[in-house]
Amino acid sequence: MQYRRDPVSGKDLSILGLGCMRFSANRAETERMLLAAIDGGVNYFDTAYIYPHSEETVGQILAKHGKRNAVHIATKLPLIMCRGPADFDTFFDAELARLKTDHVDYYLMHMITCMEQWALFCEWGIEDWIARKKREGKILRLGFSFHGTREEFMKVLAAYPWEFCQIQYNYSNENYQAGREGLKAAAARGIAVMIMEPLLGGKLAAGLPKEALRLFAKAAPARSPAEWGFLWLWDQREVTCVLSGTSTAAQMRENIRAAENARPLSAEERAVYAGVVSVFNKSYRIPCTGCNYCMPCPRGINIPGCFAAYNTSYAQGFVTGMQQYVTTTAAVGKNPRRPRLCVGCGKCESHCPQHIPIRGGLKKVTGRFEAPPLRLGLAVARRFFA
Repeated sequence: MQYRRDPVSGKDLSILGLGCMRFSANRAETERMLLAAIDGGVNYFDTAYIYPHSEETVGQILAKHGKRNAVHIATKLPLIMCRGPADFDTFFDAELARLKTDHVDYYLMHMITCMEQWALFCEWGIEDWIARKKREGKILRLGFSFHGTREEFMKVLAAYPWEFCQIQYNYSNENYQAGREGLKAAAARGIAVMIMEPLLGGKLAAGLPKEALRLFAKAAPARSPAEWGFLWLWDQREVTCVLSGTSTAAQMRENIRAAENARPLSAEERAVYAGVVSVFNKSYRIPCTGCNYCMPCPRGINIPGCFAAYNTSYAQGFVTGMQQYVTTTAAVGKNPRRPRLCVGCGKCESHCPQHIPIRGGLKKVTGRFEAPPLRLGLAVARRFFA
């Protein structure tokens, strides 16, 4: 296994981390996978309160085999479920019990989408709560996971002395959400950057168009699409750890081999990605590259995020697309930024290098995700969470 230094703690973190969101229903297989990860040198496990049975499973398996100290556990405070300051301790104490530990190595504020959201929790005293937990030795390092626009990422990044962050980033949407600019900004602040969705929910491993697969195979016949995805990330020194959401021991061992053999890409190899992305984007309904030239929208709509969710709903299934739409637009928050807010000013279209009819595209997104029954469901969810 190869490792990169966490610039804040000085700890060496494996360049491959285990994302614990998509565990197999087969408990024995999950146990084999976790042990294979540890045996292969993976020392960063990322879970969350809202991942079904994830924290309990990680805690039980580590305790059973006496491996708690073999890994750095990362988990998250479910901000979307907090109704007030008292919930901070309620959720955190439950997480410690689930994980069978007395501390969390890397603790994240989960799914921050905008500065407004973080400001609300600051009003609730989250900064004092974090300071207390760190004094008690229950939180060793504090970070955040992000699901909003690049502009909002920069604001949140500067709003607190974070020690690490977690962003969605892969070769297919280099400028989506925090993007490459956000990655570099975080690294410049001297903090570790963890990468989620490196294979776009598996689509870059098993869902590539045939022409894209041919381009990869021509360049390196023995290299899998998944390895291509990981190598693009590891080629960037600003990336500290890439989270792999595997569900079997065989997948984990394959990814470990990729991490062991990782090396800088050649100029010829880097050029292959451009061709693959071009083919990949053609399979999307709205050919948005996530460049963010259309932003900021005067109405606060996350235009690239809306289009990404729309395309995902066709490429990976409606449920996955709807999940992305909900986080992208803060659809269940107090102030959702849904495409229905568009007033048709056209400012976005005047800046789009792809010449996308954005206003028409936003209407398609609205029709896809906010048909009357779905709109009612979002309203109920918003009332519950807000």
